[in-house]
Amino acid sequence: MQGGELVIRLPGRAQSPQAVGETTTLRYKEVHHFFFLPFREQPIYSTRAHVFQIDPNTKKNWVPTSKHAVTVSYFYDSTRNVYRIISLDGTKAIINSTITPNMTFTKTSQKFGQWADSRANTVYGLGFSSEHHLMKFAEKFAEFKEAARLAKEKSQEKMELTSTPSQESAAGDLQSPLTPESINGTDDERVTPDASPNSEPRPEPTQNALPFPHSSAINKHWEAELEALKSNNAKLTAALLESTANVKQWKQQLAAYQEEAERLHKRVTELECMSGQTNVIKSHKTELNHTIEELESTLKAKEEEVERLKDEVENANQLQTQRDSIAEKLQETEMRNQDLEAQLREVENRLESSQLQQEAFRKNLKTLLEILDGKIFELTELRDSLAKLVECS
Repeated sequence: MQGGELVIRLPGRAQSPQAVGETTTLRYKEVHHFFFLPFREQPIYSTRAHVFQIDPNTKKNWVPTSKHAVTVSYFYDSTRNVYRIISLDGTKAIINSTITPNMTFTKTSQKFGQWADSRANTVYGLGFSSEHHLMKFAEKFAEFKEAARLAKEKSQEKMELTSTPSQESAAGDLQSPLTPESINGTDDERVTPDASPNSEPRPEPTQNALPFPHSSAINKHWEAELEALKSNNAKLTAALLESTANVKQWKQQLAAYQEEAERLHKRVTELECMSGQTNVIKSHKTELNHTIEELESTLKAKEEEVERLKDEVENANQLQTQRDSIAEKLQETEMRNQDLEAQLREVENRLESSQLQQEAFRKNLKTLLEILDGKIFELTELRDSLAKLVECS
């Protein structure tokens, strides 16, 4: 296991005794369980990813076909020169796609890619744990696509050279050895869904928000922090699930290593009891001791990895506690915001009643001023009359 990828050694290639001692057969069984595949078809590259298919009704949204990351493998049929992408979830084949020259693997984001398959009448999508795994898978796709193109050209050349019916039927029978329901084909159609698998709707601010800059800023700050913690919590949960699966696999490997070590110890004891083969026994003993040391170092490394995963689980629990406290603070902020809104409505009502009272007072004052002006005018006329009377007398 290297960074989420599993490199499988092909049979027939030269391998060192150390590589043989690393239970290659056990890894192969753990990855695939392809009990229905013919022996002529061999895995040549494997990785892990979350598998999706396009919604057949909307043709826009992705539908997950695996609950967690599963193994996705390239297989090669040497007798027919056919490359296929196969993935199993338990015993169910969720991907069975034959690579042809017309296919195109499209990278829609840093960790997500897709390709169309017209025979299956669907579009497959893969979500990887890192951009490196996506780039590696895309490189292998392009490599095997080119190999399929060359194989197709060679097949067409053979068909042109020979015109016998048997050869024509054999050249036209390049199909998957599985059942007709699982046969896949090609398509150069690219489908880009409207929403990616991990996309979430962005909350838009409402237009009726009240003018409280300080309270609104606090509210937005806590909301952003809560969303970030939710995202981190989801990532840690996915990593924890994947780590738990890896721990189970490592435990199985450790048990196999222990059994292998016990068997090797017994073999060493038997060889020491044998006579007349001292040199051979010594060489075998040295090799077996070296293998045992490697297994013990591997066991130690796995135990350290298990401890590290336990620490990550504890950190995830701490983050969950922080998220709960932030949620409580956000709730308190919302309650304060509601209280401030109520106070604002009360102040607005008071202001409106005060304005009405001031308007009434202004009207009364204007009326009194008009009356006062009339009285002053009458007094002025009376003063003038009295002055005239005084002058006349």
